[in-house]
Amino acid sequence: MEIIARIYNDFDEKFGVPRQAGLAGETVSTIIFEPEYRVPEALRGLEDFEYIWLLWDFSEAKREKWSPTVRPPRLGGNTRMGVFATRSPYRPNSIGLSSVKLIGIEKHPEYSAVLKVQGADLMNGTPIYDIKPYLPYTDSHPGAKAGFTDETPRKKLTVEIPDNVIKSFPSDKIKALESVLAQDPRPAYIDDESRVFGIKYAGHNVKFTVSGDVLSVTEIE
Repeated sequence: MEIIARIYNDFDEKFGVPRQAGLAGETVSTIIFEPEYRVPEALRGLEDFEYIWLLWDFSEAKREKWSPTVRPPRLGGNTRMGVFATRSPYRPNSIGLSSVKLIGIEKHPEYSAVLKVQGADLMNGTPIYDIKPYLPYTDSHPGAKAGFTDETPRKKLTVEIPDNVIKSFPSDKIKALESVLAQDPRPAYIDDESRVFGIKYAGHNVKFTVSGDVLSVTEIE
């Protein structure tokens, strides 16, 4: 398969990237097509769709051999499930699938046209293999069973960022940062209130602790 585009955003490392698309809806990414695919006609009609599917490569999660079972973080990292019953990146073919909101198609002097999307769960620079429109009448199945995820709902955290800490962070990205942190980036099997975690977002190292359902940002470097 050919790489047709790459996505660019504020997620420079895997830790902190939302576990599923749409969970951190405030985040904005830009999709830039590779030179041979910068053809405006290829996007004709796409502006009429609100959501699109991205097929992409788990480029930062490669393994030489695949395993028939994996340990989903949702189950605490201790219980094994069949790889095809999960969305683990460690698969026979490292292909990801994400539904993201298309918020605009912008003309660009160098890249022809770029896509602006919200809620992507892809790292900065991730290769994209294909883009397809999301069709609500066939792609949406309200009330469908969701396996073990139905039994392990993940609560959002309340995010607290002191004024003296947030002043060093870009004001136009604060809501996006809060939506990322509210999803609780920590591994599910770690519940240590004294531990300080850190994620890299928007060019900053954001450090935080979690107590109960409250995430407190302690420092932004």
